[in-house]
Amino acid sequence: MKKGFFITGTDTEVGKTYVAVELMRLLSQRNKRVIGFKPVAAGAAEIDGVLMNSDACQLLAHSTPKPPYALLNPYCFKPAIAPHIAADATGETIEIEKIQSNYEQLEAMADVMVVEGAGGWATPINNKAGLDDVAKQLNLPIILVVGLKLGCINHALLTEAAIIQKGCTVIAWIGNEVLPAFKEKEANVLALKSRLQSPCLGVVSFQPGKQKSEPSEQINTQLLLDYLVDFS
Repeated sequence: MKKGFFITGTDTEVGKTYVAVELMRLLSQRNKRVIGFKPVAAGAAEIDGVLMNSDACQLLAHSTPKPPYALLNPYCFKPAIAPHIAADATGETIEIEKIQSNYEQLEAMADVMVVEGAGGWATPINNKAGLDDVAKQLNLPIILVVGLKLGCINHALLTEAAIIQKGCTVIAWIGNEVLPAFKEKEANVLALKSRLQSPCLGVVSFQPGKQKSEPSEQINTQLLLDYLVDFS
């Protein structure tokens, strides 16, 4: 098992980037060199002549050391659409080999890698492969971000089952309340805890009036460290 984590979610817009950045921050507090990696991003703006994705920029801002943007985000597309459709429109092919190469270059600089997927677990990247194949190739343990909303139990169970069926290891899940005043949140969290095979790493509550959610309980950093290469 390599020294890092692959962050996936039950859907798009469930808080993968926030969770990834929070994990990077917590691991950095343990004096670890942490680098984020966004293999594929769709939805970008041109900055100084370079297409940049806001999620990838957040990972870059919290990376130590800070790699070149193109190394951290090898595939970046302007329209916020499915990555393989965006790639087809530009005539580009997303290749797992290039993703693997960039990852290995970054891994050599870091104690811990935090890799963030795009959309959900099986988001396609080309005509044959998806981000689930990328996670499999990188051989990283998976952290599942569950968007806490109506339907989340079904989404989480299906996603965890798909990850396991792929031959990957789900080490934990994190609940993120994506809508204000989600009714029966606690009941849903209890149902998830009793039904998912992986342990809960923490729950993030929606905070009205704030630009991002805030942890409602300490994310269990020690559980992360237990799955990594020697940190002593």
